[in-house]
Amino acid sequence: MFAILKTGGKQIKVQPGDEIYIEKILGEEGSVVTFSEILMVDDKVGAPFLNGASVKGTVVKQGKEKKLRVVRYHPKKNVNKVYGHRQPFTKVKIDSIQAGGSSKAAQNQNDSAE
Repeated sequence: MFAILKTGGKQIKVQPGDEIYIEKILGEEGSVVTFSEILMVDDKVGAPFLNGASVKGTVVKQGKEKKLRVVRYHPKKNVNKVYGHRQPFTKVKIDSIQAGGSSKAAQNQNDSAE
């Protein structure tokens, strides 16, 4: 069973047991997080999200990525400026995927067919 979830402006395909790196979310190491914005579970597709579907995971680690160096350079001005940036992340282990009901679009199609 797999699911596609939306978090941090990205869409991620997950299966139970996967460890994923996502944008930082609140939660200490060992705490349980629930993702409710599920776009797809196996063959069920949401429009845009599936009602009642959720993915549960455990926070494994909170940290920062490697430093990204950004250089600002102005030729002939003797101006060089180096900035550094470390993006915070959260490592999550996927525990379970709960397939919900149907999407809003599917419900609307069923209502119009009746």
